[in-house]
Amino acid sequence: MKAGFSIFKSTSFSLLLIVLVCATVLVWAWQRTPLLTAFLPPNSLLQLSPEDKDNQPVLTVGRNGTAETSTGLVEAEVKHDQKMELKTDVQIMEFAPPPERCNYAKGKWVLDNSRPLYSGFHCNKWLSHMWACRLMQRKDFAYEKLRWQPKNCQMEEFEVSKFLERMRDKTLAFVGDSLGRQQFQSLMCMITGGKESHDVIDVGKEYGLVMPHGGTRPNGWAYRFSSTNTTVLYYWSTCLCDLEPINTTNPETDYAMHLDRPPGFLRQFLHKLDVLVLNTGHHWNRGKLKANRWVMYVGGMPNTNRRLAIIGDAKNFTIHSIVNWVNSQLPKHPHLKAFYRSISPRHFVNGDWNTGGSCDNTTPMSIGKEVLQDESSDYSAGNAVKGTGVKLLDITALSQLRDEGHISHYSTKAAKGVHDCLHWCLPGVPDTWNEILFAHISATSVINS
Repeated sequence: MKAGFSIFKSTSFSLLLIVLVCATVLVWAWQRTPLLTAFLPPNSLLQLSPEDKDNQPVLTVGRNGTAETSTGLVEAEVKHDQKMELKTDVQIMEFAPPPERCNYAKGKWVLDNSRPLYSGFHCNKWLSHMWACRLMQRKDFAYEKLRWQPKNCQMEEFEVSKFLERMRDKTLAFVGDSLGRQQFQSLMCMITGGKESHDVIDVGKEYGLVMPHGGTRPNGWAYRFSSTNTTVLYYWSTCLCDLEPINTTNPETDYAMHLDRPPGFLRQFLHKLDVLVLNTGHHWNRGKLKANRWVMYVGGMPNTNRRLAIIGDAKNFTIHSIVNWVNSQLPKHPHLKAFYRSISPRHFVNGDWNTGGSCDNTTPMSIGKEVLQDESSDYSAGNAVKGTGVKLLDITALSQLRDEGHISHYSTKAAKGVHDCLHWCLPGVPDTWNEILFAHISATSVINS
């Protein structure tokens, strides 16, 4: 009798142990896997559903809760905090990558009849006439109707109120060449809608941006939107390095071009900036250096490194120097978000700007094309920011598809001249650069909130 009772007791204990083990496994699976996928068979389909579903990879949910494709593992584990949309007829979900993980440089141009974001006729206060193609003889303006659509992620739409609120009590600075100036003017037109307002105050004096004695223009401009205390400024620095006269008593003196030293403006005012956008590129040629009387210096002395005597290598050295310097300053200024904007492409055909080159195309080469590469076409910029806290504002490849958006041979004077296949008509492509910048700022605001 005792033996039978022992056998019964042992059997009961074994059953209880099995129940506890099964319950533990179920709880573990519940925590590791979303509610839906916990009960899906291993081969249930999980498909991305962006605007254009053609040629999209089909994902399957693996046994470990990881999304897989026919080519291997994809980035991102299936977790509760991912945004998913359940279709009622089949098990299909839509993934929306977190904003900070969106690669805004990948995508395509799409037609959007709600464009442009402002009028090229009326933004006279901020927009230089030499870039306002609506005031020229040009008759085709289809280039104003294209919008950049990132691949597999949504880019937050630019809204003036959101921009000003997110930049409340903050300063955004563009520091660079004439393409940086175009981006600055584009943003001013986007914020104001091209209209003058008493809310916008000229605060250039606070940053030393005043007309120099005998000069034709200041070294930059700064404006403040008093309603939110938001400042937007531009500082002219074509080479992104410090320039100083070698002989201050000689008006015809050469200028030391310190390849390893940031512009004095940044050293003086970096602490006042919250968003910084840097760029350089198209002034790095022998003709510009000679015309400006620039002499390369490194370590406070004239350059003796033969490698840096090569213009391309000198430019790359300077880009790395300025990015590394800004990166070294970020711990001192934790509020600062710094970007290096990749180079804006030129579209001269059959020559250069001074040898008969032109860009008369009015049909965008972007039709039917997408940017799918993961790395930037501007390798120097991409390599410079790697491993730093400076982010890349990558606009090169997407702008490469927009050869029809340049000034071309048009002008406000209706006079024949050289083609400008470097600068862009505004409204135009630089507006997209600012939309991507806004998306980065918004993503950062969400992360830090």
